[in-house]
Amino acid sequence: MKIPKIKGIIDRRILINYQVDKEVLESYLPKPFKPKLVNGKGIAGICLIRLKEIRPKGFPKQIGISSENGAHRIAVVWTENGKLKEGVYIPRRDTSSTLNSLAGGTIFPGIHHLAEFTVNEKEKNYEVGFISDDNTSLFIKAKETDIWNKESVFENLECVSNFFKDGSIGYSPHKNNFDGLELKSYNWKVSLLEVENVKSSFFENEGVFPKGSVKFDNALLMKNIEHEWIGLKTIKNGT
Repeated sequence: MKIPKIKGIIDRRILINYQVDKEVLESYLPKPFKPKLVNGKGIAGICLIRLKEIRPKGFPKQIGISSENGAHRIAVVWTENGKLKEGVYIPRRDTSSTLNSLAGGTIFPGIHHLAEFTVNEKEKNYEVGFISDDNTSLFIKAKETDIWNKESVFENLECVSNFFKDGSIGYSPHKNNFDGLELKSYNWKVSLLEVENVKSSFFENEGVFPKGSVKFDNALLMKNIEHEWIGLKTIKNGT
């Protein structure tokens, strides 16, 4: 099923990014997806995004909804009609919105787990966390900075910004297939976050990600981004 065009504002977006061993992601990802590598490492993470005025394109912003959301993401490549594509595979989504949860797979792509979010933001400091209906949890404490992490697999902020800008297409599992969505940003600007503490039950699950296979790389911040989400043709599992 093709998702309708959605319009709104990304009020705040935090991208928490990890380096992951290539072999681990190759075992985890379903076909047709393969890990997109940077200096031999796969890139995965969590997007914490607060949305405002979200509504079908063409509808007035007054009817739009707001919500806190989390998306676990893995940078991937795949072949489509003989051409190499790139984007992200999103194995799970979490949301504070009951509507988003109920509309997963129709208005919004994939299953959305209902979650309780806690948010504390002030003076360039951010504490954001959630615990979902199946006890998946995440917490990050960070502050704005201009200091680059020299242990990153990316060369600099511009490189990591372009990496995620180019990976604007996302696919989520739904009924043995993958729902597709493309993020079209009217303005794209990212800045750095210095992370004091981050905990993710998903990436700390050693049954999926063995000890030593995942390492924190960087965290990014985006604010006040007007955007559209454009539904894409469903990809069949295994193709």
